This record gives sequence, C-alpha cells and structure tokens, in this order.
Amino acid sequence: MTPDQRRVYDKVVSGPRGVVVGPLRAALHSPKLADSWQQLGAFLRYETSLPARFSELAILVTARRWNCQLEWSVHEAAARKAGLGDPLIEAIRWGRRPAFDDPDEAGIYEYSRQLQEAGQVSDEVYQRVRERWDVVGIVELTALLGYYAMVAMTLNAHQIPLPEGAEALLPRLPNDPCQEPVGEELLASNPAGRGSEKD
Repeated sequence: MTPDQRRVYDKVVSGPRGVVVGPLRAALHSPKLADSWQQLGAFLRYETSLPARFSELAILVTARRWNCQLEWSVHEAAARKAGLGDPLIEAIRWGRRPAFDDPDEAGIYEYSRQLQEAGQVSDEVYQRVRERWDVVGIVELTALLGYYAMVAMTLNAHQIPLPEGAEALLPRLPNDPCQEPVGEELLASNPAGRGSEKD
C-alpha cells in the first residue's frame, strides 16, 4: 500500500468495522474516495437516528434489489441480530412482500422498495415515514438506501468474493437482467476480464 492507502486502512481497522472488507477493498485503490466512503458508511450504519432493526431492513431490501450476495450475506446476520424475524427475511430473499405485524417495519419496507424499484416514492408512503421518523429520519433513511445501493453496485461490478466458506444465499429471480450474458461483444475486447492489469 501507498502511505495514503495505509493511513485510510489503519483508520478503518481501528474503527467499529475492525477490518477492511467488502467495497472498501475496491475503494482503497483511491485513498481519498476510500476515506470519504468509510466515514459516510460508518455514520449511516452506526450513528443515524434509526434503530438498527429498521436500517437493516432497508439494507436487505437494497441487497435484494441489486442481487448482491455479499451485501445480503453480511446484513442478513446483522438483521437477525437486530431483531428482524425469519419470515420477513425469507420473504425479501425470495422477492415477495412480507406480511407485516409492525406498521413501522411496513413503512420502512415500502419506502425502500419504491425508491429502489421506481426511483421515487408515493406521497402517501413518504408522509407516513416522515410522520413516524421526522425529517431527520427520512433524510437519513434515503441516504442509507443510496449508500447501500452504491455498495451493492461496487461489490457486484468488481466481483468482491464472499468470505471463505460462505454460500450465496440469494436465489435468481425471474426477469433478472444478468441471468443471461449481455454485451459479450464488448467484453471480447478485454479477454483477461476484471482481473487484468489494466483494471
């Protein structure tokens, strides 16, 4: 590592994460990006006004939307630890709407689903979530969703692997655009793939 990379690396491992994992493995190639990334991520995961249960619910919706195996693997365990039930987690895993007993969970789920799938949120859902969590809460929730979408895209694009011994837990869903190879004629110009020295 360069001195700048080492500085950011040491900052990450001395913080609440304890290790450099996931998207930071890629971002560390650009130390300024990695430093900003880890600060934003630490705040959104550990310091928002939202209880961990609701943050983890939003992250699971994001991981499912972007078919991100590593994000799901990490946050499924975190979601259970935070108090989300197995039926809710399993419904999201299989791309189904969960049956909710808790209206707060239902609001977070629907806000997250609409924003991830449609790029916007209905007035009714927006007002429901804002009334429950106030302006600060809904601003933080929106930032959390955007951040974990960026995480998912980074993990997927650079094919950051699952931890050794971990299994892929997300099944393929119908109409997945990555089910079949796309743009093979473009990939042919770089036969070495993502691991080439040019990357």
